[in-house]
Amino acid sequence: MNQWRSCVVEMIIDIILMVMPLISIIFYKYNNYSSFASGIIAMFLLLFIKNSENIFLIDSTSRIFIFMILAIYTASSIYGTKYIKKYASFISYNTYFLLNSLFAFTMLFTVMINNYGFMWVGIEGTTISSALMVITEGTETAKEATWRYIIIVSAGISIAFIAIILIYYSFHTLTVSLIINENKKSILIALAVALSLIGFGTKAGIFPMHSWLPDAHSEAPAPTSAMFSGVLLPVALYVVYRIYEIDRLRMLFIIFSITSMGFAAIFLSYQTRYKRMFAYSTMENMSMALLGIALGGYAFLGAIILLLAHSFGKAGAFFSSGNILYYSDKKSVFDINSIYKNNKVLGISLLLSSLAVTGTPPFGTFIGEFLIIYGIFKSGLWYLAIPVIIFIFMAFVSINMNVTGMMLGDENHDIKIPKIMLYTSLIMPVISLIIGLYLVVYHEIL
Repeated sequence: MNQWRSCVVEMIIDIILMVMPLISIIFYKYNNYSSFASGIIAMFLLLFIKNSENIFLIDSTSRIFIFMILAIYTASSIYGTKYIKKYASFISYNTYFLLNSLFAFTMLFTVMINNYGFMWVGIEGTTISSALMVITEGTETAKEATWRYIIIVSAGISIAFIAIILIYYSFHTLTVSLIINENKKSILIALAVALSLIGFGTKAGIFPMHSWLPDAHSEAPAPTSAMFSGVLLPVALYVVYRIYEIDRLRMLFIIFSITSMGFAAIFLSYQTRYKRMFAYSTMENMSMALLGIALGGYAFLGAIILLLAHSFGKAGAFFSSGNILYYSDKKSVFDINSIYKNNKVLGISLLLSSLAVTGTPPFGTFIGEFLIIYGIFKSGLWYLAIPVIIFIFMAFVSINMNVTGMMLGDENHDIKIPKIMLYTSLIMPVISLIIGLYLVVYHEIL
């Protein structure tokens, strides 16, 4: 009886945590503040949830993703209180935060639910809830980016739906914890895993179904871009990982990940718009994480660390980009200079963010990438390390050269940015740095 009560209490805590963003919608007129409050409360509840395999699948992996979602959701709510006031046009200020809360809920639902079918529903829900956020400003380019996002992602999700059908046909259940422990293999199961890589990989920004990514990021408001890169793409990758556990099609995943990394590195080499640049950086990081998932072991640990540290670093990058756009209304790297001279907080946040997302030591992203490369050698696939290191180096040079050009210069600019936006953008990459230092000092990973 006591055990039954304990299970019920645990499930109630799980449900409350998951729906906290929805609860904030009740206070629609104050949704900007209630979004922030709901994120803080949900992170507190995260301390009390326990591992489970009932309606919800809670383990060490899903806990990290839950934390990522709540942290970036909270930060974007804080940052957006000032930023969205300036750019809300097509949708109202309060409606934006309502959609942001729905967006966070659908992602929490996806990483907590113990059912592949409902995971698919959750990923589809992220599209519905986030599409209108892309079009916040109501410009023609934003409308075009929104339609492209909906069409391409919906095509990918349709492919993923076929994968879900094949999984159900093969196992007669969609319960994740039951399926991954069954160790059943067949051609249909392998086909389902391959289709899920293409389908859910579309939402994760994996080549060749990535083309929605740069447009949606460049036209969406900065806090939405932070949510996209920081948590939406990792959540899609989480679903790919859970399906990969059914049948580990290692070489297929390796081929897709390295190919995607290569194209991301090439695309980065000629980007002239800073938000598109950071979008392709996300594509490169997600591809690297996919490689870690494929290899397993140390590389899988590296993938999780990479995704965690990247979520904060990339949120900082897009918040910093939003700050630049806020004062300049310019999107090209060639139109921006002298940032550090005119606003040192913005300059430092932009620099730290760019270093974080390019895997510079001692940021957490470096630890993640190091473990993935170490995993390559442990797997006996040492020859894969050559293109991987080349692509990482290409991305590092492309991003940091552009950022350096934006920071340096002697021109005087009147940079007026709300302090809440400035310091939120600074805190994010600092957290990524702390993650790296913590792993090195307290866990002696390197």
